[in-house]
Amino acid sequence: MSQGTALITGASSGIGAEFARQLARDGMNVVLVARRADRLEEIRKEIESEASVGCRVIAKDLSRPEAPLEVWQDVQIHGITVDWLVNNAGFGTNGFFASLPLAREIEEIQLNVAALVALTRLCLPGMVERRSGHIVNLGSVGSWVPTPYMATYSATKAFVLSFSEALAAELAGTGVRVLALCPGATKTEFQQVAGVRENVPKFTYMSAKAVVRQAIAAAKSGKRTLVPGWMNKALIGSTRLTPRSVLARVAGSMFTPKGAPSRRG
Repeated sequence: MSQGTALITGASSGIGAEFARQLARDGMNVVLVARRADRLEEIRKEIESEASVGCRVIAKDLSRPEAPLEVWQDVQIHGITVDWLVNNAGFGTNGFFASLPLAREIEEIQLNVAALVALTRLCLPGMVERRSGHIVNLGSVGSWVPTPYMATYSATKAFVLSFSEALAAELAGTGVRVLALCPGATKTEFQQVAGVRENVPKFTYMSAKAVVRQAIAAAKSGKRTLVPGWMNKALIGSTRLTPRSVLARVAGSMFTPKGAPSRRG
């Protein structure tokens, strides 16, 4: 018997695809949203072969301003009630900000922030009316750390954390729970898409499976913020005692791209 429906963005790979798999195994119908229709179809076939749930695919580029409303209209037309919303879609850019293409930076803000806010606003009234629902918004350890050479990305994730924590407090007592999921380095396509040369030890990486398993448990328990993994928790704990200028310098050393201007003084 179905336990409801989860709408998952960025569901064609990585953390989003893993949310789809694990929630489907829990008995939830899933609606998968991402740009790549072929990858979504692969995930759909995989899920339907393993779980007795419904799986709908919506191929949309959520960096288009009108796309979140189009997704919502599709959901409404098919009579789908969204019980879980997983705002996972997003990407990062890496480089000297003054040299990065402006259009790509704006697209990053649109996807990481505006699409997340829009889908949350569209799904939330029904959840409040039913006095039940879960919203999981993907932040990052970068939500706490200003990151040179990934300035736009870390700023969008700081927004996600603040927005999610404020919304969770606002919704207290309504039956709707909001979780800011803030993973550190995770084995996904993120680094390849961002073009990141990370000086991050490989042993610090978590699997998407472990991140999502912890996130689902945290969301069900009513936690408002989750930083998976003890090393990531220790990192975030250290930010409370470290000047932000120092945090930025350390973070910048980890994400410095080839050809970045040398810093003097």
